Amino acid sequence: MYENKAGVCFSLLYILCMQVLSTNSRTSTLWKLNPDEGKIVSASSFSDSNCHLQNTDSRVASNRHTASGNEYGSNSNSVEEYAHQYAGEEEESTFYIITSTTVNYRENTWRRQSRDNVIVNLPKDSSDSATNPNLKGGTDADSDVLDCGKPVNFTYYDDLIGVAQRYSHPIVPEPEVAYLFLKKKGAKSLKNFDIDALERRLRKAKNEKPRSLQLYNQIGNFWRIKGDARHSIECFRKALAIAPTNAEVLLNLARVLFNLQYLDDAIHLTRRSLEVQPRDRSAWRQYFTLGEIFKAYGHFQESVNHLRQALELYPQYEPIKKAIADVENISASSLHIFTIIIIIFLVMCVLYVILSSNEGSQNNQELEQKATRHFNRAMAMRSLKGFTQRSFKNRK
Repeated sequence: MYENKAGVCFSLLYILCMQVLSTNSRTSTLWKLNPDEGKIVSASSFSDSNCHLQNTDSRVASNRHTASGNEYGSNSNSVEEYAHQYAGEEEESTFYIITSTTVNYRENTWRRQSRDNVIVNLPKDSSDSATNPNLKGGTDADSDVLDCGKPVNFTYYDDLIGVAQRYSHPIVPEPEVAYLFLKKKGAKSLKNFDIDALERRLRKAKNEKPRSLQLYNQIGNFWRIKGDARHSIECFRKALAIAPTNAEVLLNLARVLFNLQYLDDAIHLTRRSLEVQPRDRSAWRQYFTLGEIFKAYGHFQESVNHLRQALELYPQYEPIKKAIADVENISASSLHIFTIIIIIFLVMCVLYVILSSNEGSQNNQELEQKATRHFNRAMAMRSLKGFTQRSFKNRK
């Protein structure tokens, strides 16, 4: 009986854990200090970047040693030996890493100076231009990629995890973004959408006016259709460097991060977009996005509230009605599941109390029976002793 109750309890705990894991966000990331790169990186990519940087250090040091000959004078250790020695150091102080490392954004490199004044240049990115065609210095064919020019150094939203990890995002297309470029909204127009014609139009606009916030926003949405989050985020960063409070760009960046399941980042950007949304424009897209994010998080009541606000602002948009119906159905089914779990738990508690009381009553009965037998035995021995004494007196 105890094994059955324990099995049921473990089953309920497993169901609750799976419910929590199903609404997990990729925003929560474990960060570690990488002594080889001299910077903080995510724990998931720590081992891969560590191995790659060791190979890179050896290759760069070997090339420098071969080209410069006796450049370092009386130094007994070559740069190659130092690079291998430095890669094996695991207990380097954080202060030394910070003070000895500088970034050169123009050359896209990290520059580190050792205690022996030996300088090692490390590639800033995890892969060089020979293996990554998206970086500068690639092939001629790759240099013709439709982008927004040189990435900006800083925006106010670079601290978001989804933005910081833009170089490692997978390809996740968003074909519904094509609606933003259609004059006539409809399934037929979407089916006949020509993305190559859109690319040619954007290239022409880039040649005519290369530095335009609207152009950066449109190119970012173009890469959203193709699913290239890195190019898309870079374009939105460049637009936000020009106008940090542009509501449309903030919302588009939030949609990219939401599509990649960085839910906390998406909520932050969407709420920021809602705060700076001009009053003369409808904010239904912000409310609709918040509704979808809270639905993914499992907060169904908040999701329905935001979706209804979006429906009030744009009542003719059918996807909002469909989203509300889906959330209500999911909420009802989830409520039924939790109700069943609670009922089962209460039934098990009642059974446990009943069985415990029955076992207690049985133990009490056994104790009473034992006490009664001892009392009867004592009385019988006492009576027998009195009878024996009287018989002995009568004989006398």
